[in-house]
Amino acid sequence: MDGEWGWILAIALLAGIVLYHERNARAINRWLDGGDAADPPRTFGVWDRLHAKLHQDRKAARQREAELARSNERWRAAARALPEGVVLLEGERIDWANDTAAEHWGLDAARDAGTPIAHLVRVPEFVEYLSAAEHARPLVVSLPHAPARVLSVQVVSYGEGRRLVLSRDITQFRQVERMRREFVANVSHELRTPLTVITGFLETLRDERDAGQASRYIGFMEEQARRMERLVEDLLTLSSLESAPPPPLDEAIDMSALVERVAAEAQALSNGRHRIVLDNRGGVDLLGSEKEISSAFGNLVSNAVRYTPQGGEVRVRWSATPDGAQFDVEDTGIGIAPEHLPRLTERFYRVDRGRSRESGGTGLGLAIVKHALARHGGMLDIASTVGEGSRFSARFEGARVRAR
Repeated sequence: MDGEWGWILAIALLAGIVLYHERNARAINRWLDGGDAADPPRTFGVWDRLHAKLHQDRKAARQREAELARSNERWRAAARALPEGVVLLEGERIDWANDTAAEHWGLDAARDAGTPIAHLVRVPEFVEYLSAAEHARPLVVSLPHAPARVLSVQVVSYGEGRRLVLSRDITQFRQVERMRREFVANVSHELRTPLTVITGFLETLRDERDAGQASRYIGFMEEQARRMERLVEDLLTLSSLESAPPPPLDEAIDMSALVERVAAEAQALSNGRHRIVLDNRGGVDLLGSEKEISSAFGNLVSNAVRYTPQGGEVRVRWSATPDGAQFDVEDTGIGIAPEHLPRLTERFYRVDRGRSRESGGTGLGLAIVKHALARHGGMLDIASTVGEGSRFSARFEGARVRAR
């Protein structure tokens, strides 16, 4: 009888142990299935140590996941802020794109995710480049939705079936390169013409016996030499403006005296052929380089005199404004057509090349004006009507304007 009770107690004890372990196993299973449950179930003994270890591991895993998420977000934020476009491709399909790439390619990063990029960017050169095996050289391409924009594109592989499409807007670089080529070509042309004239007259002078005719040829050569000298001087002035340090902020320019001097130079250049009117209201000076401002104002006034027919009027005005100061040169000259106005400050840009050469212009005057004004916080406004005249206004604002 005692043996039976012993067996019964042993079985009961064994059953209790099994139930205890089953209860703990179910509790921990529910806790694991609960995902973000705050704490593990309360247990004792080996189960308590196991639960504590699992809790620590889960907490560490959550921290690693959070750090990974933060790192991923930082990477995406950095990629979004890049000035270059970045498109992540999985196979041919868009996985992600930053804002710059969306602007470059005309994409919507959220809407177009999962779409083959070739379905959205319908440019044969790009599609061919994307499918090529070699991407060592970047592709230069313009897009139909923005034909004025030029992109440099390169594809980079980085894993199994994954690629980056990197795009950079090189429109401005191309424009600068175009301007450089045009500048070199224009300088060469402007120097070649007087050199050809001088060379031709020198060859003629070798056999010329008539002293009067020889003197006439020498006069022509002197005129062409002076033209080259003016061109070189303007080139040096422009180069100096582009490379010199900012004008001083502690040197005041006596603008009243400067404007009177510029008007006197206009009188001398006109030689009585025009009516020069000076309206010098004074009361305000500029801080900076007198030489640069004098050169800029002198160019504006000499242009007005050269392009105003005899009997016309050139009005020069210096005055204070609510926002700073303004220098105006207004003439009754030939005027300028509207399509030419945006390009007038480009180097060597001329509305009429023949007329400009006859008047002695180098084609660099307004480029010099633009740079000199910009260095003094100023800007140039141009208004003109063909057959009625033009007004060039140099406007100054900010710290370089000082009330007298």
